Amino acid sequence: MRPHSPRMCGLLLAACLALPAVALHAAPLAVTQLSPARNAVAQPTAAVVIDFDKPVNPASVTPSTFRVFGRASGTKTGAFTFSNGNQRVSFQPSEPFSAGETVRINLSHDLAAADLTTLRSAGYFYQFQIRTLPGGTFQSLGSITNRINNVQTRIYGAAATDLNNDGWIDLATINEVSSDVRVCLSRADGSGLYQPFLPAQPIGFESSPNDPADFNNDGNTDLCIDASYVSTTAVMLGAGNGTFSSIQNLSAGDTPHGITTLDVDGDGDPDIATANQGDDNLGLLINNGAGVFSPPTFFEGGVNGEYGLVAADMNNDGIADLVVAGNGSGDVRVMRGNGDGTFTQAGPARSCGGLVWVVVVDDVDGDGNLDAATANNGSGNGAILLGNGDGTFDAATLYSTGSHTPSVDLGDLDGDGDPDLVLSVYSGGIWRYFLNDGAGNFAFQQDFTAPSNPSCAVLYDSDNDGDLDMALTDEIADVIVLMRNIGAADVAPGALPAQLALRPNAPNPFRDGTVVRFALPAPAQVRLDVFDVSGRRVASMEPVARGAGWQELAFNGRDAAGAPLATGVYSYRVSAGA
Repeated sequence: MRPHSPRMCGLLLAACLALPAVALHAAPLAVTQLSPARNAVAQPTAAVVIDFDKPVNPASVTPSTFRVFGRASGTKTGAFTFSNGNQRVSFQPSEPFSAGETVRINLSHDLAAADLTTLRSAGYFYQFQIRTLPGGTFQSLGSITNRINNVQTRIYGAAATDLNNDGWIDLATINEVSSDVRVCLSRADGSGLYQPFLPAQPIGFESSPNDPADFNNDGNTDLCIDASYVSTTAVMLGAGNGTFSSIQNLSAGDTPHGITTLDVDGDGDPDIATANQGDDNLGLLINNGAGVFSPPTFFEGGVNGEYGLVAADMNNDGIADLVVAGNGSGDVRVMRGNGDGTFTQAGPARSCGGLVWVVVVDDVDGDGNLDAATANNGSGNGAILLGNGDGTFDAATLYSTGSHTPSVDLGDLDGDGDPDLVLSVYSGGIWRYFLNDGAGNFAFQQDFTAPSNPSCAVLYDSDNDGDLDMALTDEIADVIVLMRNIGAADVAPGALPAQLALRPNAPNPFRDGTVVRFALPAPAQVRLDVFDVSGRRVASMEPVARGAGWQELAFNGRDAAGAPLATGVYSYRVSAGA
């Protein structure tokens, strides 16, 4: 592919009646292959392709039975196509995924085969990550104060997710003392900066951890947040403009802290699990699909003082599990999901080297299994525990911070294909950044000094340039420190081109996709068109905003119908405009 010059039915009835009986005894519809693979790193323009053991009924494949959700970019809309005799379902999102985000796929038990069988009652779940571009050096963009008239809010953390459906990641701070959520929308201009805060949305006192989801499947991102002091869980249904159309404060267990979303009963919609330190258990709130939840039910979490909590498939069976961390016992355990709203302990609990506040998961050693990272109270460290793919962990490897560490985050900050580690060190006044060598070993890289006392680090692509930036929250100073990743796509102001400039795509030739590199003299809306040798346009990408300097667009190698391009020679055109 080379660049163009750049431009700104009596007997019959009996037979019919017998068909459901045949289907009733047939094996359920089953997933046989996934693309992207489970826990893999995929291109931002990746299609989700799932193969089944028999033909599916296309009419049963809908946005309700086949759900695609990015933690940063939100619910994905797009086109379904069917191939291989309807045994393959492909979903091509209409907009790219956000760099570095986790993408969750939930298939409902209502997804059906042509022979009238359906998926197992547990449905099917898996996740993958989105590739980031090379980087790892950071520049401060300044800070955002969370206060009005200097009244304390105490930022516990923030949600980085697209709350107004414009393709840019917004920030919502979760505030313990002011008992509210405060949203600032992205400027959506490639600067990585934000508009002034919208009016605060009140929730429970001492609100802290949060998780995004689309609870009512309306395409808008929602939030759920635990308020530990008043023992409630807030469900905030997004209105699609940065505000919330409904806020429900639901009864939870005593002192809920950890919170996560997952489909526990196979119906495709996200339910909520909470870690209740005061009751020493876990709570479960079941979603009816409209964002209305059942009263909580409670069960043992397998550790003492359940505090940290995250949902993921830890034994690779296509059912979401719970990773539970104990603040009383200082260990972590997997509660294996049974797909019917119940859970079973998987293997022994593993010591984390301290009393755990937060647990997160990712594949840190590239073996296809999810691993865990914890932030530990009182021991001055964080821990990495490698997962074995069966719901158990190897012994913890500890990474020193020197003092109280309330939060841990994983993300590919240097763009080399593996997640790096950031520990928020409250008492030490730093955010500590470690680089991964690809095998799950981490080396100290840099400390970022806080104005006062860090609460967490949020890793996301704030300026849509393909690398991971950071929003660092300080809960005593009540500010968000914005750190821009100076990746390979960034250039110094003096090096900006006078006009749009192109470089050859890579790889070239390509099979599954390629990356087009170009430079802009100023922020612009950029469009990519691909042509065959006859000059016929065979593929296009809708305009996306990009900042000044060197940038990249990933092309997935598929035509306008979502089919792979035939072998041949193609050219492309990048156009930039206001």
